[in-house]
Amino acid sequence: MITQLQGKLVEKNSTHVVIDCHGVGYFVNISLNTYSALPEGEAIKLYTYLQIKEDAHTLYGFLTKAEREVFVLLLSVSGVGASTARTMLSALTAAQVRNAIINGDVATIQAVKGIGAKTAQRVVLDLKDKMLKLQDFEEVPMNAVSTHKEEALAALEVLGFMRKQAEKVVDIIIKSSSEELSVEEIIKQALKRL
Repeated sequence: MITQLQGKLVEKNSTHVVIDCHGVGYFVNISLNTYSALPEGEAIKLYTYLQIKEDAHTLYGFLTKAEREVFVLLLSVSGVGASTARTMLSALTAAQVRNAIINGDVATIQAVKGIGAKTAQRVVLDLKDKMLKLQDFEEVPMNAVSTHKEEALAALEVLGFMRKQAEKVVDIIIKSSSEELSVEEIIKQALKRL
């Protein structure tokens, strides 16, 4: 099972990306929320889910483990396939899907294109307890500092630096700066200190 991919983003589309991992290009289906948070042509890391069927092996990618967990749980509901789950995670964030299910908000689930009343009710009934049990649930980083930090760390990992060591240096750089640094600036400063 392919559980994550880390490499250079070589193609970015609203429905998929191609990630170059040491010369091998992986075609990965993504949600719109993941798409909007991805950089252009930089080192990235996606958490993945490989769906194996008789006629195809399809790879789905997510910016956070939480989004992947919600996707996998949605697939466990009868009548919800990968396409519907991805549509749901494009219309709503993983946190919004989780909160709607936990709160029994059938209307929010049903508002997603392609989901009828019965399917929305089934999603809420089947997943309420499972959503409550999700551990380390995190939303896609909303502020630029954490997004820039993650992108810089991913790039440094691709360059061969250990994540823990790079994270310490990047944290120092971000904290010591009085203004918001771009990903490139963080990487340049980190390379001088590593």
